[in-house]
Amino acid sequence: MTLPGWRDWAFSIKTCAAAVLALYLAMWIDLPRPYWALGTVYITSQMLAGATRAKALYRVLGTLLGAVVSIILVPNLVDAPELLTLAIALWVSVCLYVSLLDRTPRSYLMMLAGYTAALIGFPTVGEPGTMFDTAVARAEEITLGILCASLVNTIVLPQSVAPLITARLEFWLRDARGWVADVLGQARPTTDTQAKRLQLASDAIAFDALATPLRYDMTGAERSVDAMATLRQHMLMFLPIVSAIADRIETLERERAVPARVRALLAEMAAWIASGTTDPAEAARLRIAADVVDPALNGRLSWTDLVLASLVARLRDFIDLRQDARLLQRHIVDGTPVREALAFRYTAAARTIRHRDHGMAIRSAVGVFVVVLLTSGIWIATGWPDGAGAPMMAAVGCCFYAAQDDPAPSILGFANSAVLGAVVAAIYLFGVLPQATNFEMVALALAPALILCGVCMTQPRTAPMAMGAAVNGSAVIALQSSYTGDFAAYANAAVAIIVGMWVATLVTRLVRSVGAGWSARRLRAVNRRSLARAAERHGAQSGLELAAIMLDRVGLLAPRLAALPPEDAEWTADLLAEVRVGINVVELRRDRRQLSTGARAAVERLLAAMARHYDGRAVRPPVELLAVIDAALDSAATDPHRTAHRAALMALVGIRRGLFPEAPPYRSGLTAPLETALAA
Repeated sequence: MTLPGWRDWAFSIKTCAAAVLALYLAMWIDLPRPYWALGTVYITSQMLAGATRAKALYRVLGTLLGAVVSIILVPNLVDAPELLTLAIALWVSVCLYVSLLDRTPRSYLMMLAGYTAALIGFPTVGEPGTMFDTAVARAEEITLGILCASLVNTIVLPQSVAPLITARLEFWLRDARGWVADVLGQARPTTDTQAKRLQLASDAIAFDALATPLRYDMTGAERSVDAMATLRQHMLMFLPIVSAIADRIETLERERAVPARVRALLAEMAAWIASGTTDPAEAARLRIAADVVDPALNGRLSWTDLVLASLVARLRDFIDLRQDARLLQRHIVDGTPVREALAFRYTAAARTIRHRDHGMAIRSAVGVFVVVLLTSGIWIATGWPDGAGAPMMAAVGCCFYAAQDDPAPSILGFANSAVLGAVVAAIYLFGVLPQATNFEMVALALAPALILCGVCMTQPRTAPMAMGAAVNGSAVIALQSSYTGDFAAYANAAVAIIVGMWVATLVTRLVRSVGAGWSARRLRAVNRRSLARAAERHGAQSGLELAAIMLDRVGLLAPRLAALPPEDAEWTADLLAEVRVGINVVELRRDRRQLSTGARAAVERLLAAMARHYDGRAVRPPVELLAVIDAALDSAATDPHRTAHRAALMALVGIRRGLFPEAPPYRSGLTAPLETALAA
């Protein structure tokens, strides 16, 4: 944990000022529970102004939707508390399910709509006649807190996300340049590690968290949001393409079949990358140089001819991607929209494709459903005064951390923050606030605790505890326009909040919790199913679409690999190879109709065999599959000068290298192999 800097203190003071402003306005308007406005400020506030505004918009809409649903449910079902509890629990779980399918701040809309219905609905069960007024008041209090947080963050020292994106992007591109330089310079394989590739994938996925704040930046940088979305997908596509280049170079080096002109081209490209130039003329020159060394696949074919042709094709892709990346980076730095035509244009169509885990979303929805029913049952069965706080806060805790592999520790931490908040609230409620005779004194009294919470919110390790203490502490104190130090009400509220989250922790542990290793294996299994579907003519119809979804999963999987036991090292050996295979499978299926009858039949047999393999549990492909691939190569090689046959040959080379990297070189079953066309 680093010491807070001046930006951290500025954020904390701004957040405290926004909270005090929200509390003052709520009291001035005479809202019944002004402390909701104060707590909402700490839920909404983010270091980046754009992130705060993004959350503000979606939270306001979610609050209004939740209020409308509570107005519909409570008056109609108040005479049947069991049905009312069931309806609210079902609404919260459906909203959580939908929100988990969206990995952007838009998810706050449905998440907040879910637990807002619980926050409004449960406390009004005893007084259904006041339902409308209460719903309006809650919506006003929460909206007031959101607006105050957004206003203060926008006006007072707003922190733009653009410099952060620029800095992180430069770090990512620097690491990527180092990796590519190792590959093109034929560095020893030990320098081209799986960990390096997966870290790049994980870091590229992390840019998703900055894309929405950029959209709401309001400094002019938001004009480059489309460039950021496209660049993020370009960054992911670097991984399978450069990985394929590394594989082809390694294969040719092992066969001692790298022509001198190819070595010269690789050296020129390495120098081009190191120079950082974006001159289109230089990129065009390198494309022409690649065309010159591209072997003509006519007549008899050798394995080195095929591998060399595949290498050149991937080098062309890399030149286009790299040129686009530098262009998009410049637009992001300048805050300008993209108006030029991109060389690697297909990526733009796949930039919004994201993995959606319906299975885990359903588990989370079931978990919160059970938690709300159980805590509501305890409240109703015991006739507990203020017991409505248990299902309310249980729903909040489950929703806040549902995206984690194991939310239970975080929910327990939220409960512990409620304990801390309750202790501090007791000191304020019975020791400090009785001495405060006006609002100014109340604000001064609250400031030290609020500022401390704000500073701790800037540190990743202490942020959940600090936010929980601020939110739960303000709820337990229950500040009103006049002082009411009721110990029974205080104790009931504190115990209800804590018990609700403890029950949520227990149920989550039993119903929802999974380990990072389990999630990693699940993501890999989903990728394999996508490959099987692609081979069976289902799923994505574009290689880029399949690559986009598979790479997104690889990026999600990468941070979880550290939790895997050593015996899982086999299937994590080269996750990007599966992505390369997926691209080639889709492209092979797309082009198969233009093949000759024999070649098409051989390709169909191969795709069926691959579908069976990826539908199974075996990590390693069966040896028989290698013979099927070679038979397809034989069939496609009968007419290699045709465009469709050449494309099929390139796809088959990629599949063979992806599935059987240690296999001996392909030997044509038709004719004796030629010497490499470009032998030095």
